[in-house]
Amino acid sequence: MRIGILLISAALAASAAGLEFTGTSGPGKGKHIVLVSGDEEYRSEEALPELARILATYHGFRCTVLFALDPDGTVNPNRSDNIPGLEALDHADLMILFTRFRDLPDDQMKHIVDYVNAGKPIVAIRTATHAFAPKSSPTYAKWGWNNKEWEGGFGKQVLGETWVNHHGEHGKQSTRAMFASGQEDNPILRGIRDGEIWVRTDVYEVRLPLAAGITPLLYGRVLTGMNPGDPPLPGPKNDPMMPIAWTKTYNGGRIFTTTMGSALDLENAGFRRLLVNASYWAVGLENKINPKSNVNLIGDYQPSPFKFNGFQPGHKPADFAR
Repeated sequence: MRIGILLISAALAASAAGLEFTGTSGPGKGKHIVLVSGDEEYRSEEALPELARILATYHGFRCTVLFALDPDGTVNPNRSDNIPGLEALDHADLMILFTRFRDLPDDQMKHIVDYVNAGKPIVAIRTATHAFAPKSSPTYAKWGWNNKEWEGGFGKQVLGETWVNHHGEHGKQSTRAMFASGQEDNPILRGIRDGEIWVRTDVYEVRLPLAAGITPLLYGRVLTGMNPGDPPLPGPKNDPMMPIAWTKTYNGGRIFTTTMGSALDLENAGFRRLLVNASYWAVGLENKINPKSNVNLIGDYQPSPFKFNGFQPGHKPADFAR
């Protein structure tokens, strides 16, 4: 990943805790999105600043991006117990969550729990199905991905599924997203062609049938390899295909979840549009979704491959401003 400075049309501010992009115009003006990164593998610390730039620059949202940090303020996705700045959720209109197995202290976790319990909207990406693994405090233990008391914790109860397994072969079989029957006119899919979304991340397994109240939007076709032209894998992995994007509600709040997602996956325009459209929908702006709106990458976006310990060491949040 190249890190540099780029002047863009959204106002940018950096703090010790994170980044803030403020859009000057667009349908999202006046809405505040907090994007929470913190996973060890899929480079959410690279993906979410780029998504925030797109949402602010082209669509007018104010976007705050938060990171997993070491005590000296260095971005360290392997540090599971520190995401400063979560108090921004107290007045946010949308949380975009891309974390994995976080063990946050009570004073940080409380902001997430209060946000969710208030019935506010969420866009959840990939490992957010297993966003939390509390070990250090019993206060929010039930939010853990494998909790038995509150089955499946936050992932199962709020998003619709927790971590189950890889369905496609991780790092060897990519994914093509196919429309669920009857969802062709869903506003979240507006401007996206059936099969246009191709991502390098593999399909996650989910337990079927999905719980009542969940609406699948996309199914994941497992491909034989890691190139967009690779054919579908023959056999049971594609019969049936697994849901890879769906909607539901929790406490009245709109929830969009996709099990796709990595910094590399943002190179696909259809996937970027999916996340932008989902953000509009989540905050009640589905009537403003323009199928031809700008979702182009901004500047020299060169994401790192997904792998454990593949993050760029020694960087502060400001370094991800580009």
